[in-house]
Amino acid sequence: MKPENTNTKDTEKVENINESTEETTEQQNTKDTKAGKKKESKDDKLQEMGEKMAELNDKYLRLYSEFENYRKRTNQEKADLIKYGSEEMIKAILPVVDDYERAIQAFDQNDDAAALKEGVVLIYNKLINTLSQKGLKAIEAKGEKFDENLHEAVAQFPATDEEQKGKVIDEVLKGYYLHDKVIRYAKVVVAI
Repeated sequence: MKPENTNTKDTEKVENINESTEETTEQQNTKDTKAGKKKESKDDKLQEMGEKMAELNDKYLRLYSEFENYRKRTNQEKADLIKYGSEEMIKAILPVVDDYERAIQAFDQNDDAAALKEGVVLIYNKLINTLSQKGLKAIEAKGEKFDENLHEAVAQFPATDEEQKGKVIDEVLKGYYLHDKVIRYAKVVVAI
């Protein structure tokens, strides 16, 4: 019986060795598979990141191109606005220019000074009306208190009474607003 026990023990040892070898081989295979998966996983991630980077780069280039087109377009629009900005105003004044041309012809054909003066006054009123429709408004200066934001003093005279001090006594050149902005200061004489 002893010999059988030895064989059985040996067989068990061999089986144990085989099992442990199989386990070790399986573990090694698992490790190799995991390492391969990790390597494949890293390659997949790198490829995925490369694709994302290419996609983001493409989006960036498209956005940059759109911005450049927008910038060029707005620069062109600004240049056109500067160049043709007065077009509407000139169109509004052209009928007045036509009236002046007719008045000049009338001077050659007519000697009646009163009629000619009346025609010129009508043209002047038409011009002032056209300009006021576009936002032009005269600055009232004579008799008003001097305001350095509206008036430019070109001369000073002594006041005849205390009430007149600091007020505009004469207007040398009219001043004008365009909407709410002063575009020409009134040149005035101020009492001191």
